[in-house]
Amino acid sequence: MRKSSKKNKLPLWHPRLWPSWALVFTLYLLSFLPMSSKQKLGKTLGRFLNGKLKSRARVADRNLAICLPDLDKEAREKLVQDNFIACARGFLESTHAWWQDMSPYFENTEVQGLEYLAEARSKGRGVLLIGGHYSIFDFALPLVASHLKNPGYVYRPNNNPVIDRMIEKGRRRHFGIRAFTKRELRPMVSFLKKGGEVWFACDQDFGKKTELFVPFFGVQTGCITSPSYIAKVSGAAVVCVSHLRMPDGRYRVVFSPVQSDFGVDKHKDTRLWNRYIEDAIREQPDQYLWLHKRFKTRPEGAEKVY
Repeated sequence: MRKSSKKNKLPLWHPRLWPSWALVFTLYLLSFLPMSSKQKLGKTLGRFLNGKLKSRARVADRNLAICLPDLDKEAREKLVQDNFIACARGFLESTHAWWQDMSPYFENTEVQGLEYLAEARSKGRGVLLIGGHYSIFDFALPLVASHLKNPGYVYRPNNNPVIDRMIEKGRRRHFGIRAFTKRELRPMVSFLKKGGEVWFACDQDFGKKTELFVPFFGVQTGCITSPSYIAKVSGAAVVCVSHLRMPDGRYRVVFSPVQSDFGVDKHKDTRLWNRYIEDAIREQPDQYLWLHKRFKTRPEGAEKVY
């Protein structure tokens, strides 16, 4: 049995988990910092991690080299550092979403495409919101949910039960949002059929669960087809969504037009949502999760990326 599996079976107050509780308490204290201080600390922390996490920096550099080949080495190095900074800031922003008041950000966030969301909702069979892993992931969840009537999201449980409790309790305190693991497709489909609205970020490498390969920044990229299946069996309308931290420090959420005939052709669907994510990344390239090994799974006969 893996160590993570053993840890996940421990009771929350087991002594082996006390260091995790100490980490949670530290993050809770950090959540009280003003947002301006979080941003400054995130910049310092991002630069520090860029220098310390060499293997992860190499992953980001390799991703950028094949996705944005026009960048020279110096430009890539700067973008890798900017990516670490964006991700560190995003993590500290997450602590704010887990424990602090989000109402000022609901009022000040720029939101585009609400008419498309209303159109999708009017169809009466729920809405599947397809997104990506940008740096303000947990902070963006309540920003998106604030515009939904019956919100839900898809998640992967953390192997550490204390950390999982922290994250999921922090997420679910907003708007009665309902969580679904990636194994809970049936209840998710039922939820959508009843008019629920589910946010699903499906842009990671799922290894053996990879079902097809489509171009992403011109690279054949392994993807799952769960969004197509969910849309087909639930009848839900499909809208893509992006959420970015803008250069002026404000936040922006964009809902795309309703994607017609989604669920009919899984190859077409997968190309569509990959292209949407790619377009959002090109606008603010430092804010995607370049630290993830997105191209670990390769088509048969293709060279390894990492």
